[in-house]
Amino acid sequence: MTDASVRPSTDLEDAKQALQNGRYEDAVRLAADALQVDAEDEEALYIAAVGSRYARQVERAGDYLDRLIALVPEYGRAWQERAHLARDTGRSDAALAAYARAVQYNPALIASWEAQARLLSAADRSEEAAAASFQADRLKRLPKLLLAAMNLLHEGKVLKAEAAVRKFLQANPKNVEGMRLLADIAGRLGIVEEAEFLLESAATFEPDNIQVRLDYIQILRKRQNFAEARAEAQKLYDRDPSSPVFQSHLAIESMQTGDYETAHRLFETILQRLPDDPATLTSRGHALKTTGAREQAVASYRQAVSAKPDHGDAWYALANLKTYRFSPDEMAVMKRQEARGDLALKDRIHLCFALAKAHEDAADYEASFDYYERGNEVKRRQSRYDADQMTAELRAQEEVCTPELFARQAGKGYPSPDPIFILGLPRAGSTLLEQILASHSQIDGTLELPNILALSHRLRGRKKAGADPRYPQILWDLTSEQLEQFGRDFIENTRIHRQGAPFFIDKMPNNFRHIGLIHLILPNAKIIDARRAPMDCCFSGFKQLFAEGQEFTYGLREVGRYYSDYVRLMDHWDRVLPGKVLRVEHEDVLDDLEGQVRRMLDYIGVPFEEACLDFHRTERAVRTASSEQVRRPVNREGVSAWKPFEPWLDPLKTALGPLAP
Repeated sequence: MTDASVRPSTDLEDAKQALQNGRYEDAVRLAADALQVDAEDEEALYIAAVGSRYARQVERAGDYLDRLIALVPEYGRAWQERAHLARDTGRSDAALAAYARAVQYNPALIASWEAQARLLSAADRSEEAAAASFQADRLKRLPKLLLAAMNLLHEGKVLKAEAAVRKFLQANPKNVEGMRLLADIAGRLGIVEEAEFLLESAATFEPDNIQVRLDYIQILRKRQNFAEARAEAQKLYDRDPSSPVFQSHLAIESMQTGDYETAHRLFETILQRLPDDPATLTSRGHALKTTGAREQAVASYRQAVSAKPDHGDAWYALANLKTYRFSPDEMAVMKRQEARGDLALKDRIHLCFALAKAHEDAADYEASFDYYERGNEVKRRQSRYDADQMTAELRAQEEVCTPELFARQAGKGYPSPDPIFILGLPRAGSTLLEQILASHSQIDGTLELPNILALSHRLRGRKKAGADPRYPQILWDLTSEQLEQFGRDFIENTRIHRQGAPFFIDKMPNNFRHIGLIHLILPNAKIIDARRAPMDCCFSGFKQLFAEGQEFTYGLREVGRYYSDYVRLMDHWDRVLPGKVLRVEHEDVLDDLEGQVRRMLDYIGVPFEEACLDFHRTERAVRTASSEQVRRPVNREGVSAWKPFEPWLDPLKTALGPLAP
């Protein structure tokens, strides 16, 4: 008898061979044997579905595909197989929809593009058929190794795809499609500097390649190089001002640079032509929310979900207003959509978080926690977050950033007093502190600026196998000239976000990891630690779906451990840089607003202004999840919000250890 631990792979190899030789029933039988050992074996389900279709066992093929898509809803080949099944049974509309879903998840599927072209042509949809044919022809012209790498990437095999593309580019260093693909991989792996370099180079080789320029805009935005992204979007718009694609990109980049008037105008132009486009309606809602037009934002989000009920982004945008309350009918629609087995993962995540918020508002805490946990679990599976690695990185700051380091580097750096860093953990009240301080005539509010994090990545360098990262140890070796230049660069590169006040705020919470670096390059900068009670802060983070980053929030154990590591590192900064950091407790702000405002302004060195107490009346764009909350006076709604969920929070308490109540 074959050992069960090796039988599935043996069965699958035999099943593949049977499929290739036209022995379809044998292929299904062997795949079914593998499924007896592992009912969630994706490859076995796929082979069983394909074999069943070729054996003309339509119902059986459909059952296998249902299981496969429920397990991996974004597997392009599974959708392609479902489309083939619908096509073979004369259901052209269903086939077209499935083929479209297949290339959405894996644009490298030539068979899906070709099949779409034939079906669209038969339906007298010649323009769409031509577009599908163009995509198929473009893929056919690609080198086989590059096409294989594209398929690997879109099937989630990122590292294998990277190896294949790098091998291809060694022989073809100026191949633009290869550079685009490697840039996509680099972006997914968080190596955004390499992605930017690759796309900038590709644009030099083929300046008229529109897709390269669209990719370049996206990576510039990801790096928060908003002015450059806006300039690139403007170039495309100037080529063809009537293109909804170019209009949309310019609108989005205009938002990022604070030009909401242009963004609103372009969104309205697009919607005149495409009145029910859910992505544009949602983006318009984001712009309206950011500028405080809450009711108009709500209307735009609701129009988006009316046009596309499974558009999770808009449902979550409503929930993320924090003050919006879902109706029973809206909750019923969301539940029906979330229950679909074919729902895209991104939409499922958004809907889970939205339903969790809806149930929380209805005081159904058990159902609410269930949806929060489900949404977080999907995010956690997608994340590459490593809690041990994060702890090690924070410990390295303690080991390297000693009193001896600061004595050695004393008197260096760029002396500008302009920056005020508000840092800590997300959902700790930093947006409230920023809104208070930005209400002062001498202080500009900006964004969560990426500059310090980007500098730390540059200093770290590309890590080679077996080698330790250079940062933070490299802080000992930086020269006076380097430290001054890094500080000067920070001031110059952030100037675009300022409005002309003497001081400005950088509200990137993760900067707490790099206070040593900040002090060395900007010794006169002010640093405020926005701190909130551990259970409230951690559970609020667990409930929040972030646009990107903050992967530590997608698990109770992970967020509790991160909070503990943060407190330990902040204690270290207090010891080695006494008096450098002003700690502001969120609960103290709620209890004594004026006292804490005066304390912060005294620390910064500016006179008291009454406008800081009336912060909720200040008109400015606020882009974080707290945008609605900071437009109201201080209140205690979020205090002890975790307590109704306490029966399910033991993992968080355990992770917090002595910090837990």
